[in-house]
Amino acid sequence: MCFAIGSIFSVAASLIDVPFWGQVVVFAVFSALSIFCVRPLAIKYLHRGEDKRASNVDALIGRVGTVIDAIEAGGSGYVKIDGDEWKAVTQDGLAIAKGNKVKVVSMDSIVVTVIPCD
Repeated sequence: MCFAIGSIFSVAASLIDVPFWGQVVVFAVFSALSIFCVRPLAIKYLHRGEDKRASNVDALIGRVGTVIDAIEAGGSGYVKIDGDEWKAVTQDGLAIAKGNKVKVVSMDSIVVTVIPCD
């Protein structure tokens, strides 16, 4: 968008017979001004309300996965969530057999804490 604004002003300069080097300067100046003046306003307008959307690790909390390596009592195992494998422990320390569905309740680094789905 910023380069388009610079281009519009460059075309306007060409219509009033500004030499080529002047058109390049006009393009550069108005493109730079657009980056510093128009872009922040556009980003603010186009990205309203997106700060509340969960992303990365926070997006895993509440997701349901399948145990692919049994979670031992007081130990760990592995679950598959949306195609990714995660090391998992249970919230209450109970064992969960392979193939059972679990729900992610929290994360600590790369280890998810899960509870069995009912």
